[in-house]
Amino acid sequence: MTEVFPEAVGFAGDGVWSDEADWEVADFEGDAQGQEYVPMPTVAVVGRPNVGKSTLVNRILGRREAVVEDVPGVTRDRVSYEASWSGRRFLVQDTGGWEPDAKGLQQSVARQAELAMRTADAILLVVDVTTGATATDEAAVKVLRRSKTPVILVANKVDGEKLEAEAATLWSLGLGEPQLVSAAHGRGTGDLLDVVLEALPETPREDVAPAGSGPRRVALVGKPNVGKSSLLNKLAGDERSVVHDVAGTTVDPVDSLVELGGKPWRFVDTAGLRRKVANASGTEFYASLRTKSAIEAAEVAVMLIDASQPITEQDLRVISMVAETGRALVLAYNKWDLVDEDRRYQLEREIDREMVQVPWAQRVNISAETGRAVQKLVPAMEIALESWDKRISTGRLNTWLKEVVAATPPPMRGGRLPRVLFATQATTRPPTFVLFTSGFLEAGYRRFLERRLREEFGFDGSPVRISVRVREKRDRKRK
Repeated sequence: MTEVFPEAVGFAGDGVWSDEADWEVADFEGDAQGQEYVPMPTVAVVGRPNVGKSTLVNRILGRREAVVEDVPGVTRDRVSYEASWSGRRFLVQDTGGWEPDAKGLQQSVARQAELAMRTADAILLVVDVTTGATATDEAAVKVLRRSKTPVILVANKVDGEKLEAEAATLWSLGLGEPQLVSAAHGRGTGDLLDVVLEALPETPREDVAPAGSGPRRVALVGKPNVGKSSLLNKLAGDERSVVHDVAGTTVDPVDSLVELGGKPWRFVDTAGLRRKVANASGTEFYASLRTKSAIEAAEVAVMLIDASQPITEQDLRVISMVAETGRALVLAYNKWDLVDEDRRYQLEREIDREMVQVPWAQRVNISAETGRAVQKLVPAMEIALESWDKRISTGRLNTWLKEVVAATPPPMRGGRLPRVLFATQATTRPPTFVLFTSGFLEAGYRRFLERRLREEFGFDGSPVRISVRVREKRDRKRK
C-alpha cells in the first residue's frame, strides 16, 4: 500500500497514518508570487460630513467595508476599496467630511478629501437632499470646478417620490442633473454606477505600480497613537493618512501604493487596537474587525511599538494576532529619538522577557517623525518575505533531519524511543513542515527542531509551523 500525503495548508496538531511498507510524499509547488497587477481608475466619494458617503460606498461595493455610524466625522482618511460593475473593475475612495474652514483634526480630514479630489479619475459629490444645498456644498463645487476631473452630483437620501421634487433644487449647483439615490435602501445606485462607468477613463490618471508587477501587501499595526500613520506618510513622501495627537485618529484601514527601493508596496494603515474585540463597541468594534482582516489579507505585518514606553499588553495582543495568522513580521521600535541610554537598557530586558513568542521577527529601530532609519524597513520586509516564501527540497530536508536526530534523539515516551521516519515541507506562506514518526514528539523537542531548522535554513522574519503525523501500530490496525 502506498499513501500520498495530500497538500494541506496546516495541520493543527498530531495525526495518525498507517503504512505496511513504503510511502510517497508529494513535492508540492509553492504559492504563486502574486497575481498580475492591473491599474484601475479611481472614483472619489466626497461631500460634507454625515451626508451618507460611507453608506454609499458600502452600497457600491455590495458589502459592509467602510465604517458607518450615525454620527458625523467617523471617516477621516482616504480609504480605497476595489469594486466592479458590469464586468469592469475600479477603485472607490471613501473620504472624510469636507469643510472649507475646518480647524485642527478636521482640517487634516478635509485635506485628505482635497487630495482625493485632485488624484481621482472621477468624483461623486454627495449632497443630502433632505437639507438641500448648503454653503459648504457650494464651496465644494467651487473647488471642484477648478479641476478637469468629471464630477457627478449625487442627491442622497431620496427615499420616496416626495423627495424627488426636492432634489430638483440641486440643479442650482451648476453640476448638471443630480443622480437620485438612497444609499441606505439601494434605490438608484445601479443607474448611478452606469453613469460612473461612462465618466471613467480606460486607464487611471496616475498609479505608482507599473503594469505587470505584483505589490507585496504590508499591514501597519500597533496600538493607538504609536505612529502608524506618520510612518506611512514618511514612506510615501506625502499625506496618505490623517495624523493628529489624538489617539485613535485612524478608523478604517488606509490602503496606499508606495514605491520603495524601485518596487511597489501596498501598505495598509490600520486602526490602533485599544481593547479586546469582545469588549469593544460601535466604531471601535468594526475598526478592530477590519484591522484583523487587514492582517489576514497582508503578507507581512510591520508592528510598531513605542520604544520610549514600556511594552504593553496591547502590544503583545497585536503580536499574537499576527503570529496566529501566520504572517511574516517586522518589529519597528518607533520614537527612537526619544530613547536614552537608560531606556535602551530597560527595553532590551523587556524584549528578552516579553518577546519570547516571536524571537524570529525582524527588528528595526526607527523614528517615523524624523525619518531616522525608516529606509531599513524595506530590507527587513524583503528578508521576512523571502523566508515566508522559502521552500526546502525534500531530499535536503531529510538529509539534515537524519543528522540532527542522530545527534540528539527525541526523548523516550512510554518506555519507547519515537523514531522520526520522514519529513516534507507541505506548504509555504508560512513554511509548514510535516514529520512522519513512529510515536508522539514532545512539544519541547518540536521547539528544538524548529530552532535547528532556523539555524540551518534561515527563516528570519517568518513563523515556522511543524506538525507531526504518527504512524499507527500494526497490531492496533489488525484489531
